[in-house]
Amino acid sequence: MAYDAVIIGSGFGGAFTALALVEAGLRVVLLERGEPVARDDDDWSPRRILLEGRYAGPSPIQVRQYGASSPSPLHPMQMLGGNSVLYGGASLRLRPTDMDHWPLDYADLEPHYSAAETHLTVHGVQGEDPHEPPRSADFTSPPVALTAPAQRIHRAASALGWRPFRLPMAINFSDPTRPRCILCNTCDGYPCRIEAKNDLTTTVLQAAVDAGLQIRAGAAVGEIEMMSGRARGVVGVDTTTGDEFRVTADRIIVAAGALGSPALLLRSGIDELSPGGDWIGRRLMRHCNAVLTGVFPFVTNPDQVFHKQVCLTDFYEDLRVELGTAVGTIQDIYTPSADVIKHFAPLGLRRVAGRLTQYMQNLLVVAEDDPQRDNRVSLTDERDLYGHRVARVDHDYSVADVRRRDYLIHRARRILRRAGAWITRLYEIDSFSHGMGTVGMGESPASSALDARCRVWGTEGLWVVDGSCFPTSAGVNPSLTIAANALRVAPSIALAD
Repeated sequence: MAYDAVIIGSGFGGAFTALALVEAGLRVVLLERGEPVARDDDDWSPRRILLEGRYAGPSPIQVRQYGASSPSPLHPMQMLGGNSVLYGGASLRLRPTDMDHWPLDYADLEPHYSAAETHLTVHGVQGEDPHEPPRSADFTSPPVALTAPAQRIHRAASALGWRPFRLPMAINFSDPTRPRCILCNTCDGYPCRIEAKNDLTTTVLQAAVDAGLQIRAGAAVGEIEMMSGRARGVVGVDTTTGDEFRVTADRIIVAAGALGSPALLLRSGIDELSPGGDWIGRRLMRHCNAVLTGVFPFVTNPDQVFHKQVCLTDFYEDLRVELGTAVGTIQDIYTPSADVIKHFAPLGLRRVAGRLTQYMQNLLVVAEDDPQRDNRVSLTDERDLYGHRVARVDHDYSVADVRRRDYLIHRARRILRRAGAWITRLYEIDSFSHGMGTVGMGESPASSALDARCRVWGTEGLWVVDGSCFPTSAGVNPSLTIAANALRVAPSIALAD
């Protein structure tokens, strides 16, 4: 079959672009190296998901981070729907000041935010966020009442004079025609066994398939074929059979994530063809995230209920003048199981750490990080299972990144102590679930890899529509912005010659 467009990757960028293109009448195939998740009992098993890496792919990425002298292998999760299947559903918009260094304004993105929120049925309340950006439409559904652990954080933050609000969430709390959230504690980081999380497979991808999208899972794309500066197709390997495949189309849309997209472009030699090619892979951002754990003199969540419901933005603009960026947000987040806590605790403390789990409650800080040139994705000479060159990631936080993180940690610690915590402990996050920036868009190939419509400079028929395109990371979860931006650029992709 002949296609008008090939999309590589089924996360927020790929899924929303696919929906927009098929609704515009294009023949579209989406290629995803992962498979649909099982949605069985093991999908809610902390050991199977978090410790054994049930959905970890066979192709490693070599990652050097936190000042290490050499890299270690990381096996990214892979599945139909991308990170949306594992994410916690937090759906926040950038603020207008976050886009000062973007080649577009907040007003260019705003209507697409509203559309994305509708597609994902984001539950929220307009006007609660003290730094809420302008909105043209209210949320379509209200949030669920705060559970007891979330109430504890809300009361403590309010007592300190701050303005906590209910976190907008892409989870089905209200639609009786679909499975509704049962407020379990295996949400963030897990597939939803009952499909109550509004991940992309249950929402956008299903709508796109209904409109004519073809999905090919188990398709590991290795290279984009170029001819005279125009993208003509892709070649890859079927992960089940090992057979090579080739798909041609006039439009090639890359949405393989902030680590996968630059690696694919580099393997395809796009860095040598494009006048902005030197920026491909550079300026990797991931947020300077951390979890602050409080240990309380009482059991914090005896009913093991969901409580990722509270967010604070009171400090969002506090360092804008000093550092030129947002600070970020503080969010309530679940406590992992005793098995997980013991696994990651220092060897001599594992038994006591496991016993303390029921007395813990956590806060997540999401701090903006700088787009540093030397934080990058490159290629090694190593080959993976499919014969594709393995990517390498080099990442270190700047002094300003750590300043923003610690600014939030200080305030998160005050909240936990006001809530009753006796002691607190900081845990750094080593994942790239908030990866951004490695194929950034801008106003010129002298300073960016993409134009303002996410087309690779100097090429025809080639776009990148995931978080790679972000010029800056802002201080909020990136998923909703990836979705909105995909809806923004999709019409220009559909109309391209």
